[in-house]
Amino acid sequence: MLDVCLLGTGGMMPLPNRWLTSLVTRYNGSNILVDCGEGTQIAMKQAGISPNPIDIILFTHFHADHISGLPGMILSMANSDRTEPVVLVGPRGLREVVLSLLVVAGGLPFDLHFHELTKKEETFEINGYTITAFKVKHNVTCYGYSISISRLGKFDAEKAKELELPVQCWNKLQHGETVIVDGKTFTPDMVMGAPRRGLKVTYATDSRPCEAIINNAKGSDLFICEGMYGEKDKLKSAKEKKHMTMYEAADMAAKAEVGEMWLTHFSPSMMNPKQYMNGVRAIFANSYLGKNCKMVELAYKEEEDE
Repeated sequence: MLDVCLLGTGGMMPLPNRWLTSLVTRYNGSNILVDCGEGTQIAMKQAGISPNPIDIILFTHFHADHISGLPGMILSMANSDRTEPVVLVGPRGLREVVLSLLVVAGGLPFDLHFHELTKKEETFEINGYTITAFKVKHNVTCYGYSISISRLGKFDAEKAKELELPVQCWNKLQHGETVIVDGKTFTPDMVMGAPRRGLKVTYATDSRPCEAIINNAKGSDLFICEGMYGEKDKLKSAKEKKHMTMYEAADMAAKAEVGEMWLTHFSPSMMNPKQYMNGVRAIFANSYLGKNCKMVELAYKEEEDE
């Protein structure tokens, strides 16, 4: 299972009913926070999510509406008795930006580990997550992220019995370990089926449409994408400011063949995004408006069918 909570959906500035865009994913006791604008802590409180289990913070870029809430968030994590290190990921310059913001935070009871992105695309694994960062098209260096959970193949108990493997060895093989029994070596591939389809969430905001987003969102169960503008006459403004319209986001969702799309990062001038959804769904039917604390629990397909 992968829990996803879109904490807020606002771009540029928070509004009374629209916190700034940020996202939390939860898997196997480890949480990822994507972006941390002003008000993120309040949204987390409303969603009933603790800051303590946040092991990884991913930053798309360093505009204030995506990072200005970090000092308070880090202090809340410190006050929750956290002592384990926190990994922070973002564009080049991340360490300098974060340490400048944390001047007001004082000493912390945990270490900060920095991973600065320098390539167009990077993939790394941590705490059971496979994270791919990919560069998008904004007016500053900006990255989108795909967060994936892989899934092992099915264990073939009959095959294990044929091989006369003791039951106490089965768990190790199921988790990728090699075992030796009476001088014989047994590897996972001898009793495991092909890897099954896992889970994937792709998050992209503050960008013009680009192939990097489409390619990395391909086949995602959930695609969370900015829909800065719904008004058709705002396309020129979207191009100038390196943002995108709700319709452009829907077009990418269709091309990437995602399961579902949530729109986010709405312009503060767009007070009623709902009025544009008929046009959006004409392009990609499984489109939905993001909102404060919108949640979903993504399950493996076989589990849903059981």
